[in-house]
Amino acid sequence: MDGKILSLKIRNASNKKNEVARFVIPDTKQVHHQIIFHLHYNSCMKYFRKIVIVLPPLFFTFAVLSQRSEIKIKQYCKANQSMMITEFKEFLSIPNIASDSVNIRRNADFIKQMMEARGIKAELLLANSPAANPAVYGEIKVKDAKKTIALYAHYDGQPVNPKQWSDGLSPFNPVFITAPPERGGTIIHATTTDSLNPLWRISGRSSSDDKAGVMAIINAYDALVKTKATLNNNIIFLFEGEEEEGSTHIGEIFEKYKTKLISDVFIIIDGPRHVSGRKMISFGVRGDVNMYLTVYGPKRPLHSGNYGNWAPNPAINLVRLLAGMKDDNGNVLIEGFYDDVIPLSIAEKQAISKVPDIESTLKKELAIKQPDGEGRPFLELLSLPTLNINGIQSGNVGNMASNQIPTKAEVVLDLRLVKGNDVERQMQKVIRYIELKGYHVIDHEPTDDERLQFAKLIKINHSAGYNAQRTPMDLPIAKLVAEAVQSTVDYPIVLIPSSGGSLPLAVFEQKLNAKVLSIPIVNYDNNQHAENENVQISYLWEGIETIAAVMTMQ
Repeated sequence: MDGKILSLKIRNASNKKNEVARFVIPDTKQVHHQIIFHLHYNSCMKYFRKIVIVLPPLFFTFAVLSQRSEIKIKQYCKANQSMMITEFKEFLSIPNIASDSVNIRRNADFIKQMMEARGIKAELLLANSPAANPAVYGEIKVKDAKKTIALYAHYDGQPVNPKQWSDGLSPFNPVFITAPPERGGTIIHATTTDSLNPLWRISGRSSSDDKAGVMAIINAYDALVKTKATLNNNIIFLFEGEEEEGSTHIGEIFEKYKTKLISDVFIIIDGPRHVSGRKMISFGVRGDVNMYLTVYGPKRPLHSGNYGNWAPNPAINLVRLLAGMKDDNGNVLIEGFYDDVIPLSIAEKQAISKVPDIESTLKKELAIKQPDGEGRPFLELLSLPTLNINGIQSGNVGNMASNQIPTKAEVVLDLRLVKGNDVERQMQKVIRYIELKGYHVIDHEPTDDERLQFAKLIKINHSAGYNAQRTPMDLPIAKLVAEAVQSTVDYPIVLIPSSGGSLPLAVFEQKLNAKVLSIPIVNYDNNQHAENENVQISYLWEGIETIAAVMTMQ
């Protein structure tokens, strides 16, 4: 026995050979004696035929039912893949940028129709703010249910620049591809009625982040109903339409509809699985906020020959300001930037030590000789706050470049927060650093008087941000969820204290007093937030299996 994974010797009835199978068990101390199973093989599926020595009843029941249910879910996905992928591609074809209120409403209505077609009572949750995008809500009540499980995903996506997508690919025209274009992948002109290779991918904005989550949650429930599985828990469905804009109104929605959203656990279906491909659970997320900085030069563009050496260049001034924020190893030099970080607990450090090492894989795949962080482990760096440049702009480059001194230079900074950081406090550290460099900070376009009064002017605005969140790894409900996910695979799943990405899960805790866990389901190399976003088809089916196991957990 290895931790909570029980290794069993089994005998294949067809070839009389001993093999090994692994199962999750609630309590390894209950297991004693050698256990031998006779297995019947049918189309590579394993079924229990005879038990020679019986396991503890609760474990054996859980293991057998999980296996049988998983087989039925697999069979359902295979039989219904054409329907599910056709619907998914139609869903992906609806533009979903959060600021596009018309198309966002089309997305919300589409999800509502998906749910109602499967017998889920659904409605749109509207915040009091007129500018808020709707959340889509649904519920399933189960007689004598012991728990209520809430599942969340978001249907809005990151902004797109279609010109950056590879030839033949378009953000809202999903197609099949053999692999990511940067690895030589090509478009496959197949229909959903054809036999779909599970290693193929579907390209399109939000194919992975996070319409895949919406699709998998709804179809997992449908698969359980269609395979006549026994539901043990009430189920809440919640799909947000503003996550990529910082979940500006999610707290308002929680306050207004709190009684509808009370649950024993909130499961977040978002983000990529571990780089190794293993299924995983994340017990926390980073917080996030974007800062928008603009440095000013002359009121109009100037000839760089006639005015060079005299007129201040805002691009040079901004680059100089940014360069001082980090050292050559990627450490942030802003005073106090790391001071309020809450260290990982002993249990969290132990969990990290068991995660497979993937840095050599990433270095090779991304062609990175020397990562930042002075040699510290990848996951250790995820437990620290970050300061990143999302984009920088001033004047023109390439064929549009001209010999000029531009009027302004702009940058978007992305601050990822960890437990202990506060959004406002972290931004103030950056602002204080800028002020100490001699800049006068404003939040509006400068007047002529301000330009003449201050030699260094900078405008700073920011997005709606939120703090980091971490759920204790030893919570009883967390252990049940982990056992359910583990029951779907024969390798140890990955458990990490916090993922590198961000979600407004601190708001879930504050407004709903929720216990929150994240179960990412898509491939790690999905290009989320960027051009050529994609999802591997096999990960959709495995995601459905995972979510179905959680929905039916004891």
